[in-house]
Amino acid sequence: MTNMQDGADFSDLIAAELPFLRRYARALTGSQSGGDNYAIATLETLLQGRSIFEDLSIKVGLFKCFHAIWTSAGAPVGDDGEGIVGRAQTHLAALQPNTREALLLSTIEDFSVADTALIMDISRDDVRQLIATARKDMEGSISGSIMIIEDEAIIAADLSAIVSDLGHTVTGVARTRTAAVELGNTTKPDLILADIQLADNSSGIDAVNDLLKDLGDTPVIFITAFPERLLTGDRPEPAFLIAKPYKEEQVQSAVSQAMFFASTETLKS
Repeated sequence: MTNMQDGADFSDLIAAELPFLRRYARALTGSQSGGDNYAIATLETLLQGRSIFEDLSIKVGLFKCFHAIWTSAGAPVGDDGEGIVGRAQTHLAALQPNTREALLLSTIEDFSVADTALIMDISRDDVRQLIATARKDMEGSISGSIMIIEDEAIIAADLSAIVSDLGHTVTGVARTRTAAVELGNTTKPDLILADIQLADNSSGIDAVNDLLKDLGDTPVIFITAFPERLLTGDRPEPAFLIAKPYKEEQVQSAVSQAMFFASTETLKS
């Protein structure tokens, strides 16, 4: 390790990456509490020693430590989920080991194949095979209707094209909180893809929370330029976040993951 990684400096570097580890953990477990339990276990392990960071970047080392704990626990899929989460857990039990992990690490968390291989302690060829398998299993398992809450026309059109190419139907695009609530209650989508800041300076978070009062068990993906601001641990948080500017494969992965696992945890105003 470098001197920059000693003492308080090391803690600061870990803290800067922790929101992204929590996002990854949440996507794996499908819940804020479940994901945070693994994140806490990772931090507790790091208190015992930092040897895992030798020759690794802070972020790669942090995720590698998490993955060692996750796999040692058997990458568990709970059997006590209710509603849509319970149904998703049944799907997850049938997936090949490590496929979702490889897909999430390489797309949502934007690790290279080489770094993903280091984190998972497998070969690069194995990573590529796992990603391909995950895409096939997830994208072919569930299709449905998707509503988009986005005030920028170009981005809305791009998102519509991406989800349509995955085989989903776009129910419509809303640019404001009021329009979103009206559209959602009319079309009752299977998934909501929502920006945070809307055209009339209203909040996409508020729009989603309004909708879920009536729609209930509906998965949501939030889009934001500052995902770390939504992962503070202070309140219920979204399981699925796409950071702007996004890549097409990040949207593809998040949509497939959300439709497959379908956590309904959202931010409260």
